[in-house]
Amino acid sequence: MKRLIKKQVLIPILALAVLIGASSFKSDFFEIAKQIEIFTTLFKELNMNYVDETNPAELMDSAIKNMLGELDPYTQFLNEQDVESFKINNSGEYSGIGALVRSYENKLVVVEPYQGYAADKAGLKAGDEIIKIGETLVADFDDNAGELLKGANNSTVEVTFLRQGETKTATITRQGVEVDAVPFYDMIDDKTGYIVLSRFNRKASKQTKLAMQDLKGQGAERLVLDLRGNPGGLLSEAINVTNLFVPKGELIVTTRSKVKKFNQEYRTKNKPEDEEIPLVVLVDGKSASASEIVSGGLQDLDRAVIVGARSFGKGLVQRPLKLTYGTQLKVTISRYYTPSGRCIQSLDYWNRDAEGNAVRNTNFNEFTTKNGRKVWDGGGVMPDVTIESLKTNSLIDALEANNIVFDFATEYFYDHSFDSVENFNFSDADYALFKSYAKEQNFSYQTKTEKLLEESVNGDDTLLGAEVQEKYKDLLLAVNRGKITALDNFQKEIQKNLEDEIITRYFYREGLYKYYLNHDDAILTAKELLADNNKYSSILK
Repeated sequence: MKRLIKKQVLIPILALAVLIGASSFKSDFFEIAKQIEIFTTLFKELNMNYVDETNPAELMDSAIKNMLGELDPYTQFLNEQDVESFKINNSGEYSGIGALVRSYENKLVVVEPYQGYAADKAGLKAGDEIIKIGETLVADFDDNAGELLKGANNSTVEVTFLRQGETKTATITRQGVEVDAVPFYDMIDDKTGYIVLSRFNRKASKQTKLAMQDLKGQGAERLVLDLRGNPGGLLSEAINVTNLFVPKGELIVTTRSKVKKFNQEYRTKNKPEDEEIPLVVLVDGKSASASEIVSGGLQDLDRAVIVGARSFGKGLVQRPLKLTYGTQLKVTISRYYTPSGRCIQSLDYWNRDAEGNAVRNTNFNEFTTKNGRKVWDGGGVMPDVTIESLKTNSLIDALEANNIVFDFATEYFYDHSFDSVENFNFSDADYALFKSYAKEQNFSYQTKTEKLLEESVNGDDTLLGAEVQEKYKDLLLAVNRGKITALDNFQKEIQKNLEDEIITRYFYREGLYKYYLNHDDAILTAKELLADNNKYSSILK
């Protein structure tokens, strides 16, 4: 037992030693060494003397996660499994069942089976709740049970799942899964090409380039690049994708850090694929990191018109640092800045509110693009043309966080049928059903107004008197009634999320993108804008 404890203690010592070696601030060395010694002594004495048997590995994992939780959500400790997942995300290849799953305490929920892959062939559907994998109950598995679904090509795994209250089983033969960076591209009309870039793995620039070449061969004279929902990925691929549209030697990103070697300028290195083709880039609140490097860079260089909603606002750069025993520390090393010099980081993790939440930047600084247009930092990439249906708010976020849209789509799928995506129609009557469903779920969310009112009513300050406090309570009731009305006020935004989720159930991701070509507000706006050369040029000038 003591030998195990010593081995576990060595891990954080060696890990932190890496950080010490990387630090150029010698004045901090003594303080770091002092804290390591205190922690090592505490950890040893705790495990040796605690009244019950301890699990040193679990204690250390908890200690590390809580320590890193004081920083930002992107600085993470990666165990051996996490490191493997990190590699898969970057390479876009792995072996498993071919489905996106969401992990809960006692189940895994299938979010999306990939068309033609193992889970899809075995008949799994979005909304299926996996409760058992092989002989292992998901509820009894301490780690991420989703890892049990991965395995060697042609190996089999039996899963037990719940569907609409009925218990079912399926035997799935695992296979190699290739996660494309460009899952779809097509012509919007006879002159306008459309490319979906869903992630920045190692295939991103190559697949985008091939899609461009194919579309231009089909007659494309203008292009729409869709980065909506793209969470980012490799910085190098963001540079390479931008390079497809801008000349060699163009500055795209500057990174600044307290560590001198991480201060770098990133310029394009290759001949562009096409630096003249009119280009619209689509973004939304889930376009982050590398997506913002591409959209922000193209905006600053006046190379593309940005259409959609404000992007996520992640202006922080991470790098994996190798630790001992195959583990890594993914650490935020710098902030990145677009060609105009702006950092689009939205949340301030180093100045938190009274509840410990990161504060959103509200004071924006003005910058200018290559042509002298005004742009701002600190709040994501702001589109040149805004699409109202892509905006989000606390209600929409709460519907998503509570899985109201997802769960309704599951119910809807089993109660309706469509033979083709062209015949899909989500009517006002369907939306009325959704409103009734949402109200029945009793999901809760708190607006900023409601929060301030509650703090006033429940605070210690009674100077306002009972009558005023009663008025406050009446106002709170009015706010709650307003929440219900908000389901009508934001029907367009909510209905888009519903349609996206439901169409994917019937016709997979490819069917959704085909539906977009003729029905999506952002694509239709981009198509119209690109067809009007004067309007397109006037935005960039």
